[in-house]
Amino acid sequence: MNNGAEEFFNKIRCLKVKELPAHLKPMLIIDYIKKSINKGLDNYNAKYIRTSSFDPLLIFSYLVALLKEHAMSSSNNAEEHDQTRHWSNLECV
Repeated sequence: MNNGAEEFFNKIRCLKVKELPAHLKPMLIIDYIKKSINKGLDNYNAKYIRTSSFDPLLIFSYLVALLKEHAMSSSNNAEEHDQTRHWSNLECV
């Protein structure tokens, strides 16, 4: 887990159940969310883009390969299902 998530869960763990909504409500404001996203993108930029790291490229290529494999598997399953339906129709006749 990253440091921000650990810090968040440590704060929540110390709260009582009645105190939780008051703690979370300011975090659900649009400005807070925008600032958090911008901070995350800045951190990503500093960690990967500025350092010319290959990690994002490797992750992206892995995800593309995973999606392609899933699509191929789905099409094979659909073909098998169609063949099964075809054979079941022949047996009923």
